[in-house]
Amino acid sequence: MELVQNGRSYQDLFERLDTNKDGKVDVAELRAGLKAMGIFRLGADGCLDFNEFSKYLKDHEKKLRLTFKSLDRNNDGHIDALEIQQSLAELGIDISQENAQKILQSMDIDGTMMVDWNEWREHFLLYPAQSLQEIIRYWKHSSVLDIGDSLAIPDEFTEEEKSSDRWWKHLVAGAAAGAVSRTGTAPLDRMKVFMQVHSSKSNRISLVGGFRQMIVEGGLGSLWRGNGINVLKIAPETAIKFMAYEQYKKLLSSKGEKIQTHQRFLAGSLAGATAQTAIYPMEVLKTRLTLRKTGQYSGMFDCAKKILKNEGVKAFYKGYVPNLVGIIPYAGIDLAVYESLKGAWLSYHPKDSANPGVMVLVGCGTVSSTCGQLASYPLALVRTRMQAQASLDASVQTSMTGLIKKILAKDGFLGLYRGILPNFMKVIPAVSISYVVYEYMKTGLGISN
Repeated sequence: MELVQNGRSYQDLFERLDTNKDGKVDVAELRAGLKAMGIFRLGADGCLDFNEFSKYLKDHEKKLRLTFKSLDRNNDGHIDALEIQQSLAELGIDISQENAQKILQSMDIDGTMMVDWNEWREHFLLYPAQSLQEIIRYWKHSSVLDIGDSLAIPDEFTEEEKSSDRWWKHLVAGAAAGAVSRTGTAPLDRMKVFMQVHSSKSNRISLVGGFRQMIVEGGLGSLWRGNGINVLKIAPETAIKFMAYEQYKKLLSSKGEKIQTHQRFLAGSLAGATAQTAIYPMEVLKTRLTLRKTGQYSGMFDCAKKILKNEGVKAFYKGYVPNLVGIIPYAGIDLAVYESLKGAWLSYHPKDSANPGVMVLVGCGTVSSTCGQLASYPLALVRTRMQAQASLDASVQTSMTGLIKKILAKDGFLGLYRGILPNFMKVIPAVSISYVVYEYMKTGLGISN
């Protein structure tokens, strides 16, 4: 019988998982034994017998062997930090030599600063990752954690994913997660817009007072005004951003050369600007529908028709400039904070670097997205005010700089952060909902890792 590293046979491992000693590993035992990783395909009776268990391990080892060989670029039977760094760069993931060494240390049992086949197998035998792409996906910065804004740089897909149907399934799963997440947090989003437009030093609006005012004016259902179009714009924006991102990457990188980090950031920002340009009229409609009074519009098309008739085509691009300018600080700070948090975590937990766990990745993504949002919030507030101007007072049409000066003069610096409280309040529920729905959608579409 083939032995697992450190003298543990498949039989020993099976017996350790079979805690009630009935000769089978059920779901509860598997989850407890593997810390809820859920990586095996169970038998028809919901259990694994030893033969099924042994077959899984042997099949898994074959896939791990292929991954090991793809990393061992000089075929010396060992993987070093440089080989890890080069292989990840080819997959579009740039990491420093220091972080490559930390990832290596997490697998290096004998302290040689190189990983042989036995060390590699020991580390990944009970992990769900079967290929290099799946292993590096742990630390890939993902925009699937939806907090209501679509300014993040698009997800990076490997060539293998792009040549199969996995990329569009990931996009569909992400769009569905965003739709459910935004619907769940729509009341807080409406409150944010309401406070951005109506709250001031002379007209302070509290959370409780604001919600009471909305419910009295339009009933409980009015808390979801504007949510329909907010959900509707996810799909076209995601598709346009992804396609534009791929084209900009090709334009910015030399033929045959891998795209660099700064080029990826620029391509992502340009893709975001392209998508926002295409769907921006929907952003204006979302703001108007969110702020509407009962009976003002019968629906989305009625709102669009009235804006076109009363204000002309230009009205559909009110606030476009601050929205576009806001992409740079949001995306830049989001990525910078994520990389910093990732680096800090790797420094303190090098042994767990190849499998940091869900909470670490979600936590890093949430904090980085929130920081990005905090940096771009004043521009988002100015954009919303400009979008709403004509519906409040058609005679007053202020430019971006004029509006910023007016807010600073009237309410001071904190006036640029009106509505930030409900915005922050929706971050944790939005991220939680989007992550859970995304994982369920991936399973349903057959792309769960």
